Amino acid sequence: MKEFQGKDYLLHSDFALGLYEEFAKDAPIFDFHCHLNPRQIYEDHHFSSITEAWLGKDGAGDHYKWRLLREAGVPEELITGKADDHERFLAFAKAMPSFLGNPIYEWTHLELKRFFDCDLPINGQNVEIIWNHCNEVLKTLTARKMIEKSNVSMLFTTDDPADDLHYHDLIAQDASFKTKVLPCWRPDRFLHILNGDIFRKAIGELSARLERPIDTFDALLEALHDRLDFFKAKGAVATDHGLDTLRFSHIDKDAASKAFDKALAGENLTEAEADDYESYLLLSLGKEYKRLGFVQQYHIGAIRNNTEVGYKAHGVDFGYDACGDRNIAEILAKLLSKLEAEDALPPTILYCLNEKDYGSMVTLMNVFQGKGRGYLQLGAAWWFNDHYDGIRKQIRVLMAGGLISCFVGMLTDSRSFLSYPRHEYFRRLLVDEIALLVEEGRYPNDRAMLGKVIEDICYNNAIEFFLGK
Repeated sequence: MKEFQGKDYLLHSDFALGLYEEFAKDAPIFDFHCHLNPRQIYEDHHFSSITEAWLGKDGAGDHYKWRLLREAGVPEELITGKADDHERFLAFAKAMPSFLGNPIYEWTHLELKRFFDCDLPINGQNVEIIWNHCNEVLKTLTARKMIEKSNVSMLFTTDDPADDLHYHDLIAQDASFKTKVLPCWRPDRFLHILNGDIFRKAIGELSARLERPIDTFDALLEALHDRLDFFKAKGAVATDHGLDTLRFSHIDKDAASKAFDKALAGENLTEAEADDYESYLLLSLGKEYKRLGFVQQYHIGAIRNNTEVGYKAHGVDFGYDACGDRNIAEILAKLLSKLEAEDALPPTILYCLNEKDYGSMVTLMNVFQGKGRGYLQLGAAWWFNDHYDGIRKQIRVLMAGGLISCFVGMLTDSRSFLSYPRHEYFRRLLVDEIALLVEEGRYPNDRAMLGKVIEDICYNNAIEFFLGK
């Protein structure tokens, strides 16, 4: 029986442990997709308690944990409500033993070890010791120190086209903080035209930012193109899209313009009209990304805000999303083909929320290669898949259908500054899978080659992919 999260945690041989210790453990982190708050980074946020750091505050926090607490029967008042921090932490700690087998159990204990140097299991018996110890550490463990302690060399935040990127400017001017923080363009509010109220609010905010009307589709395209240039000037090199419903039909600017007019007027659109609009906008944006040298990321397959009651009570990002099961292969093939034909296909990472789509994505990815090393990527196991089995499956599918040696590796996709041990979790699983190839006689024990592949996946490939270095 292994020690709980001991040095050989997730590693099944001394050979794997040796590879991990030599090549993966100390590699820097490039977190190219996260949801950290730039203002909190700039202000070097001090957390009021371990409750805020782990569960969040004022409706902003880790909905991975919120979902499990609801399932465990914890009242909402103790999850996202106004109960005091000690009560909320007590409820969290008492529920934690019931999380066995869930990655939240392992991640949370890794965070406790790596940031707070505490090996105690989180439970009702240890709650007061952990509460007092973590709160004492948090007097000096700030947001920036969490990033620095995790050896993060660079991270991308997630930013709306209407954002002023003010805090990115301030971070860039602060020579005392060595981690490079860049914005990442996320135009979802402007793309998802069926979300009428959100769409119109986005148009209004972008119009106010630019101090000019956006009352036609051409005006919107011009505005988005101007903002992309603005993001480029602020250091951005990447974009990201939450394509919950993957849409692509024919390209018809007149149809897209009519759909825009209807949406702006508050009229209901058909699915076909949404297809017309989103198809043209994705193509237009792709051309701009290619012009600017941006990387494009597609996160495909979530179904969001599935409880009307929960959405009305709390809004978005409260743990009410799920994994969709729509068929995406044929639509994605048409989209990528059209982007390629129009010279509008930049380097692209494809993430899928349903593991059934791994095979389709890795085979489609390889159809559109040939423009540079790993030009299209199968993204790391995402959201509901970044667990023990999901990560291993993504790695194995990529090995079988593509080149794991070109893989750009892991990202946190998190709102929590304590989430960086997820990179350790991934790296241990990655190394164990690579070691298994050697142990089964499927690859020679070429330590130099194995080490290079591991170091590349942990860090170097992402640097090359996003920065061209």
